[in-house]
Amino acid sequence: MSTTTSSRRLTRRSTLLRSAAALALTLGLAACGSAPSGGGEAAAGEDTITLGFSQVGAESGWRSANTQSIQDSAAEAGIELQFSDAQQKQENQIRAIRSFIQQRVDVIAFSPVVETGWDTVLQEAKRAQIPVVLTDRSVDSADTSLYATFLGSDFIEEGRKAGQWLVDQGDTGPVNVVELQGTTGAAPAIDRKEGFAEVIAGAPNIQVVASQTGDFTRSGGRQVMEAFLVSQPDIDVVYAHNDDMALGAIEAIEAAGRVPGQDIRIISVDAVKDGMQALADGKINFIVECNPLLGAQLMDLVEAVHAGEQVPARVVTEETVFDQQAAIAALPTRLY
Repeated sequence: MSTTTSSRRLTRRSTLLRSAAALALTLGLAACGSAPSGGGEAAAGEDTITLGFSQVGAESGWRSANTQSIQDSAAEAGIELQFSDAQQKQENQIRAIRSFIQQRVDVIAFSPVVETGWDTVLQEAKRAQIPVVLTDRSVDSADTSLYATFLGSDFIEEGRKAGQWLVDQGDTGPVNVVELQGTTGAAPAIDRKEGFAEVIAGAPNIQVVASQTGDFTRSGGRQVMEAFLVSQPDIDVVYAHNDDMALGAIEAIEAAGRVPGQDIRIISVDAVKDGMQALADGKINFIVECNPLLGAQLMDLVEAVHAGEQVPARVVTEETVFDQQAAIAALPTRLY
C-alpha cells in the first residue's frame, strides 16, 4: 500500500471519528472504552485486517447496494473480507459469527436479522477478544460491552419523518392507512412503526386500519397489499417500511384498477433507484431516505477498533427526504 493511500485513509478515518465523537457528545451518548485488537494471530504492525461480515441477505435493492458498498470499500481499504449471506435467518448469522471466531478474524461486523437473541454468541466473541461492530441494525441487549459501536440510521426518526409528511398534508376528513411492515422482530420494522405511530397520534383523523409484514420484499408487499385491497374497503394511504414493498403494493393497486399516488397515496422508506423512479413518475408520493452506502464508514470504524482506538457508541448516518421534484432532480446522479 502506498504512503499516500495510507495517509489518505488515516485522515479520512480521523475526520469521521472526530465528527462522530462530537455527535455522540451532543446526543449525550457515552463513548465505548478502547476495544481489544482481537484476532490473536495478528502482529502489531501487520497491514492486513481480516473482517468477518454477516449480511442479512439480498431481500431488497437497498440490501444489494449495501453489500456492494461494503465489498468495494473493503477492497479499497485493503481489508480482507470474509463475507456470509444469512438469507434472512438468524441461525445462519449465529453460525457465521461462530465460524469467524474459529477463524480468528480481527474484527466481526454484522447487520442483525432481528434485535434479540444475540447475547450468547456475542459473549463468545468477547471472550475471544474479537471486537464487534453493528451496522445498519442494532441489537436489543442490556450489555452494551458486547459490541464496540453501532453504525446506522435512526429508524425511529425515519418513521417520524414519514408520519410528519402525512400530517402536514392537512387532511380534514378520515385518513385510513395500511402499513406494510418489515421483517417481524427486525429493528427497522419495530422502529419505523414506532416513529410513524408517535407522530400520527397527534392527528386523530389518521388511523392505521391494518398492518402486516411484507418481509421487506417486493413479492411480500404485493401479496399483503392484494389482501388489504380485499379486506379494507377504504384505503387512503399505504405506509411501506421500504421501497421494495412499496413497489409491490403499486403492482397490486394497478392490478386492482386503481391509480397509485392518486387514488391511494404511498409513503416509503429507502430511496433506492426503483423507488425514486416511481416517486418521479408520481406513483409514490414521499420517500424517507435510508442510505445503504455505509461501506467507507464501516471500514474506518473497523480500522479504529482493530487499532484499539476509542470510538463513539453510536454513529448516525446523514439522510434526507424526497418529494416528486426532489426525486426528479436527484435521479441522474443517484448511485443506488
